[in-house]
Amino acid sequence: MSIIVEFFVAPDDTSASLALQTGPGRAESLLFGNFDPVVAVVEWECLLAGGSFEELVEAGEPRIVAAQDNGGGIVLAISPRLSTALADATHSRLSDVASSWTQLRAEDGEVIDTEIADAIVGDLAALVSSARCQNQSVYCRVA
Repeated sequence: MSIIVEFFVAPDDTSASLALQTGPGRAESLLFGNFDPVVAVVEWECLLAGGSFEELVEAGEPRIVAAQDNGGGIVLAISPRLSTALADATHSRLSDVASSWTQLRAEDGEVIDTEIADAIVGDLAALVSSARCQNQSVYCRVA
């Protein structure tokens, strides 16, 4: 089964929740596939900003903005802490995080190419930086 992962910019939770059914429309976005973004955003936050996976999950991360009743798609918010860490990280740091993330996923039997991981993390950092300049936030739609 394929997973569509779309990170996008929106001004607020209400606007972001509208993307659940039809996608983010003309909003600035990145489209990826076939990884679990719910786990990924928590792992990225752990790698970039510290803390444990369990602590972040207990704190309610990632925060779900909208979800389909049948267990289908969801829209989640990228936390302010992760957004800051992504925007402030150097390219070298982002590459290190991408490499560490591929190792974490491999430990769980999931293969993610290092170059693809590097592109995902780097492109997401650029999207977060762009969103911050517009005083907006980044969300993720999973379908």
